Amino acid sequence: MRKLLKVIFTAVWALVAAPISMLSSANAAEIVQYTPPPPVYDLKTLPEVDYGLTGNFYLRGSVAGAIWQASDGSCTCIATFSAPGYGYSVGVGFGYETGEGLRADVTVDYVSINGLTANTTNYNVNLRSGIMLANVYYDFNLGDYGSLGGGFGAYVGAGIGVAKNFSYVTTAAGAPVAWGRSMEGAAAVMAGVSYDMGDMVAELGYRGIYMNKVMSQPPLITDTYIISNNLIHEARASLRYRLY
Repeated sequence: MRKLLKVIFTAVWALVAAPISMLSSANAAEIVQYTPPPPVYDLKTLPEVDYGLTGNFYLRGSVAGAIWQASDGSCTCIATFSAPGYGYSVGVGFGYETGEGLRADVTVDYVSINGLTANTTNYNVNLRSGIMLANVYYDFNLGDYGSLGGGFGAYVGAGIGVAKNFSYVTTAAGAPVAWGRSMEGAAAVMAGVSYDMGDMVAELGYRGIYMNKVMSQPPLITDTYIISNNLIHEARASLRYRLY
């Protein structure tokens, strides 16, 4: 009797335990493995942000009001000067900025100035000049993100090049007296402030251009002249456009 009960109990247990075991195995297979969240870092240990401030080529355009001063002349009609000449300049350029403050460009400007006045005869000297300069600058950023990072800044610069000059002397009434053409060396200094708008940078500043002489070119005319120590002062506005 005991053996019979044991056999029946074993059979019943086998019928009940088998489905439970199969169900447990299926549920275990469906469980999604737990993935822990990423670790939380202290903000002080995070790497610095890279703002991507790299170098760029740029185009530029400029306009300026100009004043022309000179020390003396070699012709009797323009020996010394009592009043400066006034005019303007316009120019274009192409350059490259490193993104770390330094930049360089080549500029070509047209200068038109009238009325440099000789004090003894009241004759006037007028100048038309094409000036090509190779320039270098250093930009001082006044914001937070470097020289290409936007906001206000300042700059200083210097340039050297050549000037192709056409000048002519007239009486106070405008009658021609003498004229001449010449190619001269030229140098410049610049300083000013800027505002970085991202794609473009606006500048407002001073440029001083020095030429040792403006002169006629013998033997084109008989009444030759040399005007010495020429300095052109410019109040200059420029716009630079970055080529990304």
